[in-house]
Amino acid sequence: MKSMSNYKISDEDGVSLVRAARSIVTEFVKSGRKIKLDENERKRFSFECGIFVTLEKESDLRGCIGFPLPRRLDTALPEAAIAAATNDPRFPPVTVDELDKITFEVTVLTPPVELKVEPSQIPSSIKVGRDGLIVKQGPYSGLLLPQVPVEYGWNEQEFLAHTCQKAGLPQDCWKKEDTRVFSFEGIIFRESSPNGQVVRHFL
Repeated sequence: MKSMSNYKISDEDGVSLVRAARSIVTEFVKSGRKIKLDENERKRFSFECGIFVTLEKESDLRGCIGFPLPRRLDTALPEAAIAAATNDPRFPPVTVDELDKITFEVTVLTPPVELKVEPSQIPSSIKVGRDGLIVKQGPYSGLLLPQVPVEYGWNEQEFLAHTCQKAGLPQDCWKKEDTRVFSFEGIIFRESSPNGQVVRHFL
């Protein structure tokens, strides 16, 4: 697996990504205009990686959209940020009045790597607090970010079960030979409060 250290994402980079996500969403919600990163940011974030943007309001999820497979970060961030605020099918679009009540979070991902082991060995091949998961079976696919099992206190088997459920599959489908399980790592940057300090979040 490609280590997160290969991306050399600094705390300053994390601040830039989260601040940019907030600015992009704010402008789009207020005017419908899609703004881009500035020239220096486009150069800095021209590499490819997976990315998710997560919005929370009063500790409740308000939107989460992203790209698990590598894409150019400078173009993927605006797309993910706007989609998280306006196109998450679980929630209505974010309104102007909500902007100062929402915390922004950006997660940068390593490329997913398939766990090519016997099903019985899958739980021992992942680590809660480090890995995110993708489960695929036929046309069905589900993804959960590394922070999710930590927030809910799940162990590795519970994490697998809930990822299967996210895919719309039985909770034990990860045990089936025709199911593919992938893991990935992530670096998380989050506002400590709406418009607050941006910090690197360690699981």
